[in-house]
This record gives sequence, structure tokens and C-alpha cells, in this order.
Amino acid sequence: MPLASQPDDLSRHLTVLPGWRGFVAASLGKPMAMLTPVEYAALVKEAEIDALAKEKKITYDEDRLDHHARLQVVATSTVRHTVTCGRRLIILNRGAVSARRGLIVTGPANTGKTIALTQLGLAHELQDRRRHPGQDERIPVVYITVPPAATPRMIAAEFARFLGLPVLRRSNITDLTEAVVGVCTKARTGLVLVDEIHNISLQTRTGAEASDTLKYFSERIPATFAYAGIDIEGSSLLTGTRGDQIAARFTAVATHAFPYNAEWKSLVAQMEANLLLHQHKRGTLTGLDRFLNTRTGGMIGTLSHQLRGAAVDAILTGTEKITKTGLLAVDLDIASSRRTATGGER
Repeated sequence: MPLASQPDDLSRHLTVLPGWRGFVAASLGKPMAMLTPVEYAALVKEAEIDALAKEKKITYDEDRLDHHARLQVVATSTVRHTVTCGRRLIILNRGAVSARRGLIVTGPANTGKTIALTQLGLAHELQDRRRHPGQDERIPVVYITVPPAATPRMIAAEFARFLGLPVLRRSNITDLTEAVVGVCTKARTGLVLVDEIHNISLQTRTGAEASDTLKYFSERIPATFAYAGIDIEGSSLLTGTRGDQIAARFTAVATHAFPYNAEWKSLVAQMEANLLLHQHKRGTLTGLDRFLNTRTGGMIGTLSHQLRGAAVDAILTGTEKITKTGLLAVDLDIASSRRTATGGER
């Protein structure tokens, strides 16, 4: 049985270049943890599991646990809309020398903002590779998250860390900025993704300066900037003179909880189709899709946590299947618990 290679710590973080490239590579290749259930079953048939040596059985189960830990819901209408809007802006910005247009993905917590943002980045990177095959020196996408109470230097340092540039104590913001702009320009960066943008508040001097730093990067780097954050349209980020400038240049894509409808049913079916559990009966979860919508409040992040957690439990306990009882055993996040306490189904 071929064993899945275990990625190092760097490859697990999208905020560094090796991690981002690992994320892109996973969409191109077929490592064991990314195989479909049918393909995976061809590697280890159920009848052979008991015959596996102890160490190989442990590795086999760890591979499946890793698969379910990474399982995500990506084929949503919000993701498709984000990718469409983002690709349009990238193309329109190709000829712009200033005042490039950007995108803000905004909505409540747990509604798939980061997924939408990273899928836009993935789509752009794959398109760039198709247009420029073999040019490994290119860095089409930069992805950073805004730290809490971010200062201008912290913003610049996040860019530098993604690119693998040294961030020394003596490095001032000018040094970091010039290094980042130089690398991004040379590497033909076309899309900059900035997550957790709600950590910037224009009501504080530091927040205003951090916002100015992002604006300066957007003027110096010939790329489209896309932000994601919690309820940005109602935040201070779009108020005042600075906020007006952002509002005038950025298009908003709103994320939301999903009602119980055909799309929700499709999302549950999509996740069930990717389970790697030997005793799970296909159709069990689609039969519980209304229960799942009520329990999760239609939140994609909560749905993902519920199903992935139940799958992990199924492997660890040896039941190898997900049932309603198993779903109820996975603790809800606090927000979802509050919703169910006020009348939702438990």
C-alpha cells in the first residue's frame, strides 16, 4: 500500500509561499488524502484492512483522518460569484496604472469568506500557470492575514514572511516595503489576498495608518487586491475620508447563511460523496440534510465542522459511519449552540 507523504509545518500554512504552493499543488495532483472514495478503495480493500501490519494500519487511518481534517465545502454559489467577480476585476486592472479596483468578501462569521477568497486565489494561480507554463519564478498570488491591532510594520512584515524575506528587528517599514514591492513586481504578482481585514479599525490612529499601508502597497504593486472580513460594510473600514476611498474602489461580495434549499442539499451530498468511511451508507447524510440545516443554522463553516468531526469520530471509534447520533455528539460552536437553545433542533 503506498503511503501518503506527510507535509511539513510550512506546507500547512497558506500565509507562507510553500504553504500556498502546497495548497495549489493539492488541486492539481492526487495524493492519497485527495483521492475519491472509489479510487481510495482500490488501494486498500476492506477485506485487507485487518491483515495490515499494525504500523501500516496506523498510517492508513492517519491518512484518512488527515483527509477528513482537510475536507472543505467549496462548490457554493458564493464561491462561484467571488471567483467570477475577482477574475473580472483582474482582467480590467491589467491596463490600469493607478486606482485599480478591488474586491471585499464580507459577511457574518462562519459563512465561508476565507474559502471564497482562497478559491479566487487558486483560480487565478491556475490561470496564470496556464498562460505562463514553466515560469516557476512567478508568484501570481500573495496571501496574508491581518494581525489584531496591526501596525503598518506588521502589515509589511506579513507580506515579507509570505515571500520568505527576512524580517529583522532592525528592518524598518521602508526596508520591508521596498523589498516586498521589488519581489512582487519582479515575480509578476497579479492578485493579493488580505484576510481578516476587520482587524483594521479606522477609528484608531494605528488602524488608519495600517489601512494607508495597504493602500500604498496597492499603488506600488501592479495587482488586484481582494479583502475578506466580518461584516465590513457596517464597519469603520468604510467610514470617513479613507473609508470613502475604499468604498469607491472596491466591489463587495456578501456571504450568508444558506436556507434549506436545493443548493444546501447539494452541498451536503458533495461532502458525503468525499467521505472515506468503510461502513457509511451513501444517502444517510442527504437524508439528514434538513436536520443539518437546522442544527448548523445554514452556516457553511459549522456544517464543515460537524461532518468532519463526525467522520473523525467514526474512524477513531471504529464505527466507520456517520449517523444522527454521531452528529449530535460533535459539539457545536458557541454561536450555533445559542441558536439551537432558542428553538433549533438538537
